[in-house]
Order: sequence, then C-alpha cells, then structure tokens
Amino acid sequence: MASTKYIFVTGGVTSSLGKGIISASLANLLQARGYSVTIQKLDPYINIDPGTLNPYEHGECFVTDDGAETDLDLGHYERFLNRPTSQANNVTTGRIYQSVIDKERKGEYLGKTVQIIPHITDEIKSRIQVLGNTGNYEIVITEIGGTVGDIESLPFIEAVRQLTWELGDNSLVIHLTLVPYLSAAGELKTKPTQHSVQKLQESGLQPDILVCRTEHTLGEDIKKKLALFCNVDKDSVIESIDADTIYKVPLLMREQKLAEVALRKLDMPTSEPDMRDWESFLKRLGNPKAKIKIGLVGKYVELKDAYKSIIESFTHAGAANETEVDLEFIHSENLEESGAESLLKDLDGILVAPGFGERGIEGKLLAVKYARENKIPFLGICLGMQCAVIEYGRNVLGLNTAHSAEIDRATKDPVIDLMEEQKKVVNYGGTMRLGACNCELVPKSLAHKVYGKGMISERHRHRFEFNNAYLEEYRKAGMAFTGINPETGLVEIVEIPDHPWFMGVQFHPEYKSTVHKPHPLFVEFVRASLAHKTQA
Repeated sequence: MASTKYIFVTGGVTSSLGKGIISASLANLLQARGYSVTIQKLDPYINIDPGTLNPYEHGECFVTDDGAETDLDLGHYERFLNRPTSQANNVTTGRIYQSVIDKERKGEYLGKTVQIIPHITDEIKSRIQVLGNTGNYEIVITEIGGTVGDIESLPFIEAVRQLTWELGDNSLVIHLTLVPYLSAAGELKTKPTQHSVQKLQESGLQPDILVCRTEHTLGEDIKKKLALFCNVDKDSVIESIDADTIYKVPLLMREQKLAEVALRKLDMPTSEPDMRDWESFLKRLGNPKAKIKIGLVGKYVELKDAYKSIIESFTHAGAANETEVDLEFIHSENLEESGAESLLKDLDGILVAPGFGERGIEGKLLAVKYARENKIPFLGICLGMQCAVIEYGRNVLGLNTAHSAEIDRATKDPVIDLMEEQKKVVNYGGTMRLGACNCELVPKSLAHKVYGKGMISERHRHRFEFNNAYLEEYRKAGMAFTGINPETGLVEIVEIPDHPWFMGVQFHPEYKSTVHKPHPLFVEFVRASLAHKTQA
C-alpha cells in the first residue's frame, strides 16, 4: 500500500466557522471516489477529554464504540462517513501532556530536559500518525481545533509544521477563514483572511488551499486578490457559502472542486464521486410529505449543541419517513413551573433527553407521566429511561419515594442505583459505563420489531442502572423489560405494552445514526408520532 496522505485543516479569524463540517465534507467526497478516509480532531484544551465538561461549555460529549468520550465533531465524522471512530480520532492537549509526563516519571527520556520541542511535538506527531500507521486508510484528515494565533494551539501548529516538512508531497494544509460582508460598505472584506494567513505563515505553515466562509458569493476579483496575497493558486481559493443544512455542504464543495484540488496537490488520481445516495437523502429531506412536532425535554436546551446527535438523528429519521420533524425544545424546569398540559398538549411525540444531576428532574417526570397517560409516543434516552422507571414506580406501583440513588441517596426505593453487576462490564471506566455493549431483545417486543433482530450493540455513557431488585414488582405492574445485557443481566430497554409506542433505553442510540443508516429507533419513533398525529 502506498504511503498514507495527510490533510491538515486549520482555522482562522474566528471560531465556529465549521472546520468539522468542511473536514467531514471533504472526507465524504474522497470516500465517494473510492478512497479509504478517516478524520481525527486535535483539541487544544487541557482537559483529558470532554467527559467532565459542562454541556454549556462544550456542547455534546460524543462516545465511540471503544468507550472514548470525545468532541462532538466526531459525531459529524461518523454521520458523514458512516464509519465508526475511536479513541485515536480525538486527542487533547491534556492527553498529550499526561502521556509525556508519565513517560518522564518512568525515566523513558533518560534524564533529558523535557521540553515543548521536541518532546511535546513528537508526542503530537506520533498521535497524528497512529491512524495512518494502521494501513487501513489512504488519507487521514486532521482537524486542529481552535483558531490560529491562540496560544493553546501553538504546539499543534508547530507539530504540523514539522510533519509537513517530513512528509513532503504526502501532506497538504487547508486553512478555513471568514470573508465578512460589511453592509455599510456594501462589500466583502479580505483583510481578516490575509492577516490570518500571515499569522499561519509566521508559524512556518503555508496553506495549500483556502476555504472561505462567506454569506455572499466570492467574485473572481476577490479570489484573485486572496490568491495573490496568500500565496495560493486561484483555483485553490474555495468558496464556502452559508447553507440551510450541513448536509448540502458536500455538494457545495463538489461544485467548488475542493476534493479535485486536494487530490491534484497530493498527486492522487481523481474521478467523479458517486453521490447518488447522498442526493437522494437531500431530496427526501427537502421535500417532506408531512410534518410533525416532537418535544425534546431537557435541561440544556438553551444550547442546541448539547443535543447535537439527537437533533441530527431526527433529521435522518425525518428524511427516511419523508416527514419534516419540528423539534420543540422544552426546558424541564419550565415544566415544573407551568405544568405539563400547557407545554406538551400540541406535541405528536415526546423525547426525554439524557443528562446528569438533580436539576430539572421533576419536570422530566411530568413529561413522562403526560406521555404515558395521554398515549403520546414516547422515547426516553439514558436518564430519560430512568425517569420513565421512576415515574412508573411512583404513579403505577405506588412507590411514592421511588427515585434514583444518584439524586436522592436516602431514598427508600432506589429503583435506579449502582449495581454490583456493573463491575463485570468490559467497557467500564471508573464509575461510568462507556462504549458499546450487547443487548438481547425479547422476541415479539416493540424493540425486536424496531430492530428486526434479536441481538444489538449500542453505546453507553452513564453510571446508574435499573435496580434488578424491583424487576418482578415492575413486571407484575405491567412494565416490560425487553432489552437485557446478556453478560450482566442489566436492563437496557423498558416498554409499556398497553401504550401505542412507549420505550425507554439506557443506551444512546443517537450516537450511531448516520445519513446512510438512520437509526431504527428514531425512524420508528417518527413513524409512530406521524401515526399519532393522523389519528388525533
């Protein structure tokens, strides 16, 4: 196999320009030409991983099959490529420094003075090349988080400078910048991009391709000016105009010939990409035959990125059903103040979202009760599933003190608790159950019907479980346990059989939904919500 090619994606002017989407779109276009591609994210923060970060700080924490808690951009990578990522696809400054310090403590540097160069940069270069060294990928795209000029990013930029020098023609650098439009002047301004490229050049890196985020079309004069001042070919100035959905970006980048330019610079053959499935998805997405309203009940709803994978899963499932899903974000604390009826009465389906901690929990319980009593399709994810168990215990079994031991350690009825069985789970980090676990489905159950098979594998991110001491009591009261971990006996899925569509899952199905493979739970939940609307 020929040497792996490396593409580095940096960003300038401002954060949140969409490096992850551009990286994923380029990978999508390369994959559509038959190349094996993966993407990794280098994050400059000192946290070891996003697992301990507040969702308000960093948005969703995405979890991989191997139990890595990673940046939400890895979700985009998987959704665009339909290929799982791993721990190797996300590296933080914290992890780099931890590794170097551990080696220093073990004496691996033989008494040398440990410094940013070469020790930190060597560690970064090693992590960048891990995926390429597997022999599984022809092209590795590496997205460097943050903005050029940030002090936190300097070791990453320096490592990329060294690596591009060592790799020569087997690498290239793409720089994503902003070309703002000043309404007062009535024109696009190139100066921020020029300064951003100058900052990159000061660090010893010359971009091979410029991708320019813009609200207005870049004219030929603007492209020529940027090419001249930034030392790139005019054909290498790529326009990235705002799109109404991220899923149009690969097609916009196809029009701009981003992949062709990259392949030419890497001296690799190019061909027409096969985008038929992608175009079919976009056609269904843009031409819905029906519309439903689903309430997403959570406590981080002010920041939509906190539920990024759930939102995108509804996009995939909506397209699969040729239905527009209007997601209404409902703060669970507002339910506590206003009551369920006023906020939930017009919904076709209710999803109670995952989360941690006590805040807003009573509002989530009210949402579960309203969905159960009013026969509205319901899906509870992780904490949402646990809320379904607590609500059923209180209002059906008569266990007035039923609660999660995570929230009320003194509860007399800890229907959700830490279980001894957790210690038997292979992918179990600290007090968290992380990553993919098997789940055996009960024949003829709703879950079995949804998945169409008896054994599934889903990703987890939680500490507490259904307390099996209450299993028989719940069964006798009418709740069905239709998904069980075969290794540990832990409950994964709960259902209410006499409800039109009611399911709580301990895992996170949203992590595995992609454009090419919409997750069946979301597809069927949308279908059930559509049926509820037509019958209402």
